[in-house]
Amino acid sequence: MRRQLLGLIAAASLAVPAFAALQSGEKAPEFTAPASHAGKTFTYSLKSALKRGPVVVYFYPSAYTGGCDLQAHTFAANFDKFAAAGASIVGVSLDSIQRLNDFSADPNYCAGKFPTASDAGGAIAKSYGIGVHKGPPGLKDVRGVEIGHDFADRVTFVVMPDGKIAATIGGRGVAPDENVKQALAEVEHLAAKHGHAHG
Repeated sequence: MRRQLLGLIAAASLAVPAFAALQSGEKAPEFTAPASHAGKTFTYSLKSALKRGPVVVYFYPSAYTGGCDLQAHTFAANFDKFAAAGASIVGVSLDSIQRLNDFSADPNYCAGKFPTASDAGGAIAKSYGIGVHKGPPGLKDVRGVEIGHDFADRVTFVVMPDGKIAATIGGRGVAPDENVKQALAEVEHLAAKHGHAHG
């Protein structure tokens, strides 16, 4: 098992993009995590969500910071288009569930449209090959509240119902709102290809 894990780490480090995130065709690690939807806490299961169609799993550094706020707002604004293509959305960050309860319900950001999961220790991000970095001590969010957690890189995965990754979107050159647009283009393409679009 350990040798297999080391092999996976070595393989991930050979990936062509600047980040070593899992790539198209690889299996997405299943996860369950405490999550918030419209300010209410529940246990999110990727396996359960995939039974209903493709899932856009998007990792982001922190709730209530500029780029992440824009990304969440853009996902919420395009929620109906993702749904029309048969896809659901889940945000994942190292924020505490308390921070996510505020963020998921905030009408300016997630607006109660989709859940955000708390990956407090960063284990889920790492399982997807995503970098996790220490935030500067004492860093405050846009509300003036101290953030107090590490940051995952901004990488989005489109995961097919069979658990395989259809697309990996991320890297330093992809703006937060562009990240959403690329994810939407991917799920719409998949819907057209597989005939799953709901109008």
